Amino acid sequence: MANILLHPSIDAGIKPGSGTFAGGTLVCHCTDKPVKVAIASDVLHNHACGCTKCWKPDGATFSVVAVVPRDTVSVRENGDKLAIVDDGATIQRHACTACGVHLYGRIEKDHAFKGLDFIHAELFEEAGSAAPVFAAFVSSAIEGGVDPAEMDGIRARLKDVGLEPYDCLSPPLMDALATYAAKQAA
Repeated sequence: MANILLHPSIDAGIKPGSGTFAGGTLVCHCTDKPVKVAIASDVLHNHACGCTKCWKPDGATFSVVAVVPRDTVSVRENGDKLAIVDDGATIQRHACTACGVHLYGRIEKDHAFKGLDFIHAELFEEAGSAAPVFAAFVSSAIEGGVDPAEMDGIRARLKDVGLEPYDCLSPPLMDALATYAAKQAA
């Protein structure tokens, strides 16, 4: 099962966070004038994601994405290289126009997760951010080109590295979405 590759940051097992991580700097993959984004907090809800919108390193089946409070995110260097990937998407993913790496995704419209920015913790220069704790939108990997016959093995591999696979978000996040929808309907 170890031959099933999920993402470089989790394939060899999940490294626990330090428990004291207070933030750091995300850096794109450019060797010349990389985009740098400061994050002034640890990450929340870190997870492997099988959706086709999230940025994935070459060869990865999943992205690894987390959220941070929006007010902890600030572009520090070469922000002129950032552009929104899909301005019609709920999450406005800001990517480097040179290397394609997504530095942060922001929700601008009314949404349960407005106020949280989505980031890829593997881009931190510093070690110690909170580890991934679940896998989301696992079936969506099929839309990204995975053979449906491989899904049982992928789910088993996710569990093997310590991530519970869901075909949506984790139960607490789904509860947050449902609570928000109920309040909007009231």
